[in-house]
Amino acid sequence: MNDTLDYYNQNADKFVKGTFFVDFTDTQDRFLNDLKEGSYILDFGCGSGRDTKYFLNQGYGVDAIDGSEELCKIASVYTGITVKQMLFSELNEKERYEGIWACASILHLPKSELKPVLQKMAAAVKDGGIVYTSFKYGEFEGKRNGRHFTDFTLESFQEFMHDVKELQITESWITCDVRPERGDEKWLNLILRKSNIH
Repeated sequence: MNDTLDYYNQNADKFVKGTFFVDFTDTQDRFLNDLKEGSYILDFGCGSGRDTKYFLNQGYGVDAIDGSEELCKIASVYTGITVKQMLFSELNEKERYEGIWACASILHLPKSELKPVLQKMAAAVKDGGIVYTSFKYGEFEGKRNGRHFTDFTLESFQEFMHDVKELQITESWITCDVRPERGDEKWLNLILRKSNIH
């Protein structure tokens, strides 16, 4: 994970320029459609702050975190809220959020670290709440362009989530990358719901 954080600290400006002006409203609205107006959201790995700002502008309450100090500085200025620097593994909330938005963020965790983080996310969301997350589509796990990536297909993610009983996959869809010249890259998008059944 340190290599990945180093990458984002060193390339923060370049990364932000590549994501700031991307139109992501279809996916953002798909997530918001499952939430009541004014719900409390955690932007879990907020990057540039693009999505945090969108959710704030739609009238939602948002906490935003990122592991990269440089991205936290940029996102704080852009969104007008204080973005907290913290690692995914440091999440320690209990039933605080109606929704968690983890867009192209937790894919940087190796599988050995990803499952405990998903369990922490399940604990942090209220009963009946949702988690949106996305991964590059495929079976690769390892280093790519200076960062760690864990890719999934729907089948491999279902298998991976088998013993995370608190979260059920309620929606999944595949999209092409919306960034310029990246349209041949495919993404697995998932909405997970926390079960009311204990």
